[in-house]
Amino acid sequence: MTAQFVDRRFARLVAEFDRLFRQPSDGGGALAVYLHGELAVDVWAGFAHPETPWQRDTVAMAFSTSKGVASTLVHRLEERGLIDYDEPVATYWPEFAAAGKERITVRAMLSHRAGLHRLRGLLPGPIDAFFDDAAVTAALAAAAPDPRHRVTSGYHGISYGHLAAELVRRVTGAEYTDVLRTEIAEPLAAEELWFRVPEPARERIATNFPRLTVAGLSWERSSRLLGRTRFAAAADTTPAGFVELISDPRLHDSVMPGLNGVFSARALARVYGALANGGQLDGYQLLRPETIERMTQRQVFTPDYVLAFRIPWALGYHGVPMKPSKAEPVSAFGHFGLGGSGGFADPSTGMSLAFITNRLGSRVTPLGDGRLARLGALAHNLAGTA
Repeated sequence: MTAQFVDRRFARLVAEFDRLFRQPSDGGGALAVYLHGELAVDVWAGFAHPETPWQRDTVAMAFSTSKGVASTLVHRLEERGLIDYDEPVATYWPEFAAAGKERITVRAMLSHRAGLHRLRGLLPGPIDAFFDDAAVTAALAAAAPDPRHRVTSGYHGISYGHLAAELVRRVTGAEYTDVLRTEIAEPLAAEELWFRVPEPARERIATNFPRLTVAGLSWERSSRLLGRTRFAAAADTTPAGFVELISDPRLHDSVMPGLNGVFSARALARVYGALANGGQLDGYQLLRPETIERMTQRQVFTPDYVLAFRIPWALGYHGVPMKPSKAEPVSAFGHFGLGGSGGFADPSTGMSLAFITNRLGSRVTPLGDGRLARLGALAHNLAGTA
């Protein structure tokens, strides 16, 4: 299929999506929906680069949306008996036991309770050091956990992906990207689930904009200011030089599954499409229904010490409230990313939705906005009446 596709029941959703990208300054994006295992929406609009329209094969960096994909891979391995949620991470990764972390379980790690949110100052020297995935991973293994992990979650903004990837590597003996390809991407025909992006595909990556700022301040200045407040933990989740890190082409040589996933909406929607459909899509059983039930049970819902508000963390996903929907889909789960991209599954309607964009947030803030929530609320309502 090379043309855009819209099931007529979702025509209102696509009209709302198209309104997001009326002019070049709006950037571009793609939207995909599966309903009961069948494709319902596959559309794109706007611009991938200045004066270059978004194409069917355009992909974009999805930031923390990556965590949902990484988590799904971990659950595949748990289902096969290679991982036990209640075993210490150190059972599989002995070096992780350093600095008092010998009792931190896989369950705690997946629900952001490992106390390893901090990347600022984790490695000495310039930002280039963070392109060395092995060095970052080793430093996390050696680090002492934040003591607040004993009482609540602390969002691991980037470090979550390094921890998940190393766990996968330790229990399989294979590279994370190879396991992802053979366990999820290839059998689901979801090619564009990339962390280390193939060289020929890099020209397909949309240009992200604008430059990240917070309330009109540079990322670094705002981080320094946050560091003097009760939100200091949030400032610590990114290394100094973060803006330069995410705009450096070397990012696509790295494996940072908490940050640098490069996806198409189509591929992401296929992953969540299986999870919304009893774990199966096009004859491939990604996960068993009982696994999905276990992994989506809420683990913690107390004020997160990094984000400073309550996050309904499951095992690697968060709950997805679809306000302003009057029929909030309490069963929905997935992961959103900095800037606005995200994906989720809603087993109550059998629907999945993925939204990928290069326009980082709204004109007010590039950190994120309500686009995905609005699209998700409308899609949920339409799916409920389909």
